[in-house]
Amino acid sequence: MMIRINLLPHREIKRAARRRQFGVLLVAALVLAAGVIGLGQAAISNRLAVQDERNAFLEQEIAKLDIKIREIRKIKEETRALLERKQVVEALQSNRTEVVHLFDEIIRILPEGLYVKSVKQNGEQIELLGYTQSSARVSTLMRNLEDSPWFEQPSLVEIKAATVNNLRANEFSLKVRQTKQKAEGDKQEARS
Repeated sequence: MMIRINLLPHREIKRAARRRQFGVLLVAALVLAAGVIGLGQAAISNRLAVQDERNAFLEQEIAKLDIKIREIRKIKEETRALLERKQVVEALQSNRTEVVHLFDEIIRILPEGLYVKSVKQNGEQIELLGYTQSSARVSTLMRNLEDSPWFEQPSLVEIKAATVNNLRANEFSLKVRQTKQKAEGDKQEARS
């Protein structure tokens, strides 16, 4: 058998062994760190893929909702247009009786010997054109208009001599306003 003689100091041997052990541990730590980093990247990639799927799903749902929103806007516009048409029809319906009352009242207050040629209405303003045998009858008509609950503020625009069917007459033009209270009362009656 051979005898071993250690010529190296024992501390140097232990130090070299620790260096080898440190190198092995360092390599193991690096491998372990690379594994942890790889697992972390895989987990992050997996989460990114899941989030991308969620985003794609949300984009599809948003596109579906955008289509529905456009349909709702279209329906709202159609509803608004229908409501406007309904209001026009209601206004025409309520004004239908107003004209009848207007003519009825004009006929009631016309003095004898005065003839109306035309009646024009623009909002609340009414213009009467006609013929009369004397100017006094126009004054009577204006007083009757003033006393009527349907009219207010009669004003004579013009009165002039004219010939109608070879007879001497006076042609007149006057304006009067229809009262708001009576017009609104008619609208409420028409709705009832």
